[in-house]
Amino acid sequence: MLIKGASRIALNASAQRGRVAHDIDILVRPRDMAAVFDILRDRDWQIASGVSAQYLRTRLASLRSMNFFKGRFGDIDLHQLGYDGSQTSAEDDLAIWQRAVPAQFSGVAVFVPSPADRMALAIAHGGLDAHTHSDWLVDCAVAIHGEDVDWDTFLDIVGRRGLAVPAAVALSYLTFEIGIPVPEPTMARILDMADGVGLSRWSSVLQAKPRTDFGGLVWLSRGLAKQLRLKRKKGRLQQEPPATPWRGRSAARKPQAASAPLVFSQAIACPQTTGDMMLEITVRIGVPPVRRRIEMEINDGGEHIARLRAMAISRSGRERVLHFRGKVTLGGARVALTLEARPSRQFREWNDAATVAAYGALPFQLLSADFFPVG
Repeated sequence: MLIKGASRIALNASAQRGRVAHDIDILVRPRDMAAVFDILRDRDWQIASGVSAQYLRTRLASLRSMNFFKGRFGDIDLHQLGYDGSQTSAEDDLAIWQRAVPAQFSGVAVFVPSPADRMALAIAHGGLDAHTHSDWLVDCAVAIHGEDVDWDTFLDIVGRRGLAVPAAVALSYLTFEIGIPVPEPTMARILDMADGVGLSRWSSVLQAKPRTDFGGLVWLSRGLAKQLRLKRKKGRLQQEPPATPWRGRSAARKPQAASAPLVFSQAIACPQTTGDMMLEITVRIGVPPVRRRIEMEINDGGEHIARLRAMAISRSGRERVLHFRGKVTLGGARVALTLEARPSRQFREWNDAATVAAYGALPFQLLSADFFPVG
C-alpha cells in the first residue's frame, strides 16, 4: 500500500506535477516485512542508518519503519505500521487494510488508503510539524474536494489515534482560512474532541505553530513538547533479541602487537566448542579530529552476533586502542566470526572529506580476540 504523497499520485498521475515527492512511502503488512526487506536488500538498496543488513533483519519486528536508498534518486520509506508510537491503535492497523482501495502506480498494482485514511495519515505525519512544508495540507484538501470522505470513519480514526488537536488545527485552517468545505457537524465534533483532550492540547498547539511565532520562553516550551513527542514516537514494538551494544573502553595498556595495515573487516577464529562464551576484543583505530561515534559489528554470514560502539569525544585526532567484551553463543559448525567497521550513517555518495571523517566506517587493526568460559 502506498501512503502519503505516493498514494495521491497513484490515484491521479497528473498530481505528480504539483506534488514534490522526495521518497516513496510503502506500507506492508507485518507478516510480509521480512520478505520485502530481503527483496530490497538483494537488489542493492542501501540501509540509510549505517547498520548492516544482518543486524537490521534480526530486529524487523521491533521497527515501525526504515529508510532505503539506491543510486542518485531512489528513496523508499518502508513501513509495517502507518502511524508512529504516539498514535497507536491495533484495531485501526487492521482496518486501514480493510478500507484500502486498488490503484496503479507506474504500471504496478498497489493499494492506497481510503480518503478518510489519507486525511488522517496526512495530519498524523504533518500536523505537528506544519511549519516545515504544506504538502500534507494539500493532500487533505484534495481528499475533501473528491467529496467521498467518510466523515464518520475519519472521526473514528482521529479518536483512536489521538489526533484530535492536530486535526482541529488543520481543518480549522482549511475551512476558515482557505474556504474548503468541511461539514459543520464534523467540524463541531472535531473541536469538541480537541477541547476534551485537556491541558495536553497546548503541547500539540505549540508544536503545530511555526517556531518564529513565539518568544523565547514559549519557544523553549515548544522544543520540550516536541522532544517528549519524539520519544513516544520512537516507541518500538518489541525488544527481542536484546539490542544492547558492547561499549568500548580505552585499553589500560597497549597490547604488544606489531602495527599492521588497517582494514575494514577481519575474521576471528572460533574455538571448536558449543554454548555461551565471553569474547574479549582489542582493536587499534585511527580516529579523525572530530567528535563522532565509532561503530563496529560482529557477524557470521547472514547472522548478526553483536554491535560494538564507542564515542570519540576529543577532537585530537589521535589513534585509539579500544577494548570490547561481550557474550556470544558458539555452535560446533561455527568456524569464524567477522569483525567489521560500520559507518554511523549512510550517504548516497562519500565524496566529501568532512562527511567521511564524521560518519564513515573507521578502519582498524585487530590486536587480540580471546574466548573465555562464562562465569
